[in-house]
Amino acid sequence: MKKNSKWIIKASLIAVLCATAGFASAAKTLVFCSEGSPEGFNPQFFTTGTTMDATSVPMFNRLVEFETGTTNVVPGLAESWEVAPDGLSYTFKLRKGVKFHTTAKFKPTRDMNADDILFTYNRMADPQHPFHKNTPGTTYAYFEDMGMNKIVDRLEKVDAMTVRFKLKHPEAPFLANMAMDFNSVQSAEYADKMKAAGTPEVIDREPVGTGPFQFVSYQKDAVIRYKAFDQHWGGRPKLDNLIYAITPDASVRYAKLKAGECQVMAFPKPADIALMKADPALTLLTKEGLNIGYIAFNVEKKPFDNKLVRQALTMAVDKQTILKTVFQGAGQAAKNPIPPMLWSYNDKIKDYEYDPVKAKALLTKAGYPNGAEVDLWYLPVSRPYNPDGKRMAELIQADWAKIGVKAKLVTFEWGEYRKRSKTGEQHAMMFGWSGDNGDPDNFFGPLLGCDAVAGGGNVARWCNKDFEAQLQKAKGTPVQAERAKFYERAQEIAHEEAPLIEIAHSVRFTPVRKEVIGFQMDATAHHYFNKVDLAK
Repeated sequence: MKKNSKWIIKASLIAVLCATAGFASAAKTLVFCSEGSPEGFNPQFFTTGTTMDATSVPMFNRLVEFETGTTNVVPGLAESWEVAPDGLSYTFKLRKGVKFHTTAKFKPTRDMNADDILFTYNRMADPQHPFHKNTPGTTYAYFEDMGMNKIVDRLEKVDAMTVRFKLKHPEAPFLANMAMDFNSVQSAEYADKMKAAGTPEVIDREPVGTGPFQFVSYQKDAVIRYKAFDQHWGGRPKLDNLIYAITPDASVRYAKLKAGECQVMAFPKPADIALMKADPALTLLTKEGLNIGYIAFNVEKKPFDNKLVRQALTMAVDKQTILKTVFQGAGQAAKNPIPPMLWSYNDKIKDYEYDPVKAKALLTKAGYPNGAEVDLWYLPVSRPYNPDGKRMAELIQADWAKIGVKAKLVTFEWGEYRKRSKTGEQHAMMFGWSGDNGDPDNFFGPLLGCDAVAGGGNVARWCNKDFEAQLQKAKGTPVQAERAKFYERAQEIAHEEAPLIEIAHSVRFTPVRKEVIGFQMDATAHHYFNKVDLAK
């Protein structure tokens, strides 16, 4: 290693140590090298729920949660629940003695109760709620993408420790949806206090939660600090301090990991996997990806409003070269919006062949014999479904040039990238998805559903009535085998209409240092540290 590289690593270590200076000296401090800065700390506002946007995960709990490493729903802030025989109501009995925590000046004076559940949900659902428009420029993107306002008729307070959701119609994935980040429970008391003080926006900047770790501070683009919450209802974490060292460059993350500056690292480069496997100081964890990486065509803009153009551009992309060059074997070609590991995957669908000649002919048939000029937005950061957006964009740019389509490569800082996409500014756009709950609806709805156009998750802005009808029939069907038939048909429609070029499903890797005890890779691509310990 060059001298200047050593100096950079040493300087980075000093910076992290300085960042933790305010913590207690007991010193079980785990540093996690994350890949990017969060869009914010209120999970109600954001849809990109992997590491950089799941920095709220240590702070919050939901009524029900996913068992670590799986998508099995288990009790969370609700100790139990009942579902009515007709599937039209869900009653949750709340856990007693749940404490809130915050580093803000205001300290919650009471335990969690039904009022907090009503505040959390109604803030998203009711446009007239006093906190609905609390933070200008934000939307309840995931709530809208999942069509929750069309699912839930009302939320009732049965008593101080019981709430009941009354549904408009049976909704098979409802319980799994309730375990997702956007349903993280917030403090109604805190909101009222901040409103009375004339500073209601503080609740979205200085979060109050019930999770295993308490938020301490955030230095933009550098570090997020948490400390263990001693009174967590699930037991105090074994770690005293948790630090997210924000490190966008995968090579720098790896250098920090090797130097011991961080103990867990997000999203390594495929080219580094072999070295990580051979390093005796590291354990390389791996998990099949519940994800999809894709190119979305904004169908509201020419030439992407033409189905034949979308099909032609899909045929022109050499997925196998992308898999070898970008994923380096740590992935498989995609042909559907959901990964093969999910039930209802339609394996009968035949992927579009890589065929530039046929693609060129199809483009001519569509009315573009001389090709076209388009913008191709590419990811500015590593994601679990795409390790190198720029390299992928360069390969696609070259592929499209072969059929006369000139693609201008465009990108922005991650927050800006997401913000602009929600308004429909994009042309062709590189994006992807990591499943949150193991239900196929969690892919189809947020990525291609009509509600997700307004919410901003459906960056193709494709709303197809036949596709939407299949989704709604599936969600209203309690028997999984019957639901699967509707989803299989939905995949056939999406394949024919081609609003997306499904590129790949990646295999996920997480390298951890040997001194880390009890860390598990999660099915949802989040990183959980509440059961993690460090060897002395």
